[in-house]
Amino acid sequence: MSITPNATFAALGTTVFTVMSALANEHGAVNLGQGFPDTDGPEDVRAAAARALMEASNQYPPMRGTAALRQAVAEHEARFYGLSVDPDRGVLVTSGATEALAASLMAFLNPGDEAILIEPAYDSYLPIIRHTGATPRFLRLDPPRWRLEEDKLAALMTDKTRLLVLNTPHNPVGRVFSDAELEMVARLACRHDFLVVSDEVYEHLVFDGKRHRPLITFPGMAERTLKIASAGKTFSLTGWKVGMITGAPALIDQVAKVHQFLTFTTAPNLQAAVAYGLGKDDAYFEGLIADMQAKRDRLAAGLAPLGFDVLPSEGTYFLTCDYSRLSSEDDVTFAKRLVTEAGVATIPLSPFVEGDWPHRLIRFCFAKQDAVLEEGLARLSRYFGR
Repeated sequence: MSITPNATFAALGTTVFTVMSALANEHGAVNLGQGFPDTDGPEDVRAAAARALMEASNQYPPMRGTAALRQAVAEHEARFYGLSVDPDRGVLVTSGATEALAASLMAFLNPGDEAILIEPAYDSYLPIIRHTGATPRFLRLDPPRWRLEEDKLAALMTDKTRLLVLNTPHNPVGRVFSDAELEMVARLACRHDFLVVSDEVYEHLVFDGKRHRPLITFPGMAERTLKIASAGKTFSLTGWKVGMITGAPALIDQVAKVHQFLTFTTAPNLQAAVAYGLGKDDAYFEGLIADMQAKRDRLAAGLAPLGFDVLPSEGTYFLTCDYSRLSSEDDVTFAKRLVTEAGVATIPLSPFVEGDWPHRLIRFCFAKQDAVLEEGLARLSRYFGR
């Protein structure tokens, strides 16, 4: 029997996150690679999930999400961003932000269309776009500032441009795009009449007094933006896989048509807990930022004396570091050597781009317990101090 797999996915290897985490386990390394916290999120949010599991229905919830969670999302958008969102028609709950991205891209891309990706780009975007038959166009950002430049973005626009994928705060580089940059994206989107799928899963992890501003709040963008959020990132519960999309009802209607045949719905007890969590007071959200910012600063202060050039991190869980003063190896080779010889796992940046990558950059995750960060730094200090 001859079985022919799907060409797009058959060509893919194992994700860099899985590879580096497997190496970390094999070598007993401190895992500062894959982006997840090593402690669970707020106890009261977890308790709300447990109560709902035992006391409420565990049968199929509504396909678009429970009424309580959709209402909580609408209230969250009004509270933090001044948005007026219809909880019945302007919100869709998905099984994680990755499903939200897949459903959004599949809903609006057809063979022959073009979609713009900003590189470095989170690794799920490209294969989903290719699976739709659309052609990706790439806007490469340059370190260390990672700025969006209007002339380079405008040069990618054609009469086939249907969609741009935006990611802010940006994984893997930790950039929070400025209001001026976002205004430029909005202006081009309106002028060239394309949609923006805006991955904003780190919206509550923005540092140094900056504020996250969703693209959907800019003039002309309410009808052409799908804002994607993640309860996993907001509540340090990445295993829950609860994503949320906010957008104009006409857009949400189309994404829901795809969602119904991907996962259809999401665990009802987790939806109940996320609805509860979104209503937590400001102290929770401010505390999350303060805690992660302190971890960022701790790791940055420890890496710099070892010879790493630490690039700015304005948000997310991540620090990007230039290791040129330590090695001339490519980033994958260097990252693997750190795992096997130094006992510390990181993530190379080249898997986040298409084609050649001339930079020597790796990504550290600082969303770890302080003792874990200190152990990672101690191992690197011993290794580079040899």
